[in-house]
Amino acid sequence: MRILLITGPGGAGRTTVAAATAVAAARTGQRVLLLSGDPGDPLAALVGEPAGEPVEAAPGLAAVPAGGVLVARVDSGEEFRQELVALQERGSALLGMVGARPLGAEELTELPGAEQFALLRALRRAAAAPGTDLVVVDLPPLHQAVAALALPAQLRRYLARLLPAERQAARALRPVLAQLAGVPMPAQWLYEAAARWDEELAAVQAVVEAADTSLRIVAEPGPGADAALRTGLLGLALEQLPVGAIVANRMVPQGSPDPWLAGLAAQQEKYAAQWAGAGSAADVPVLPLGHLGRDPAGPEDLTRLAGAEGLVPGASESRARARSAWVVEDRIADDGVLVWVVPLPGAHKRDLDLVRRGDELLLAAGPYRRIVPLPSALRRCTVSGAALADGVLRIRFTPDPDLWPRRP
Repeated sequence: MRILLITGPGGAGRTTVAAATAVAAARTGQRVLLLSGDPGDPLAALVGEPAGEPVEAAPGLAAVPAGGVLVARVDSGEEFRQELVALQERGSALLGMVGARPLGAEELTELPGAEQFALLRALRRAAAAPGTDLVVVDLPPLHQAVAALALPAQLRRYLARLLPAERQAARALRPVLAQLAGVPMPAQWLYEAAARWDEELAAVQAVVEAADTSLRIVAEPGPGADAALRTGLLGLALEQLPVGAIVANRMVPQGSPDPWLAGLAAQQEKYAAQWAGAGSAADVPVLPLGHLGRDPAGPEDLTRLAGAEGLVPGASESRARARSAWVVEDRIADDGVLVWVVPLPGAHKRDLDLVRRGDELLLAAGPYRRIVPLPSALRRCTVSGAALADGVLRIRFTPDPDLWPRRP
């Protein structure tokens, strides 16, 4: 099974492109599941009314057949209520000890960020959907999508720091401590919950980082989209999530006698040409998608868009995953340093910051931050400098003589 993630700056038409891509793939004979977390349900006006009864596409994920594909919509509010009620039930002993009154499901309203959690959980379920060839995921706008895709790894790091697994080794002492303190020790359920969360987050992270998962960005060529795209690509590069393709949406035809339309077409062509190669060290294909002259509405317009060349993802988009590794160059013999090579296409020096903290490195690129563990060889070194050139950050590490093995 392949998974195609689709995002883009707000208002660029990413939902329309996601639906058109799903329909285009279905026309080639693939069994396609279209997944959306948009609470406004814009897919209904595009793919048409359901053609049958809801089915279970995967355990806990309902979908309806429409437009030749299975369409699944994420109910983030219901997901939030179920999870919080289950958490209260598991922690009932602790809540009772402090005199808390549990909240009922009917009085719960979802908190900010619940949509991202629900969509990620649905993505994990969709990845296990039997009999499916392609899952097309309509992600939130680009900035929120970068944050959502980075969320599993970030939360796993938080759990490992706040509730380290090795502390569970002391659970045999808890009955003794409970007798001495005169109150129950409720930590066990918390560790069990953390282990369950880590397992689920690891499963989502594996889906996001899998070789069969690719990412497309939908943008309408222009100066505003160019700025948003540069920032988003920087965040994706920081998270080592390469872009398989950029869809240049709503392209105006060339050769119009109208000076205004001719100028707009020329501007769009200019930015589309700039975007080619902007998403990684290698060229990123730009797929032009023509303007219908109006907002797409209904299956007929969607079918017209689905006929665009290159809309059905090819195997080359998945192969882009192999180019996201950060390598360590050994220059000890020549310069006495090791160099960590971090591709950050489109970055400017003013965008970047880095701080060494123990065996981790905090990297900031524009509005995005990521803490990454250092490779084992670099943990025995000190940071001696960094330089940005041609979209690549090279961080120099000098071996610590007290920790580095001495050569005979």
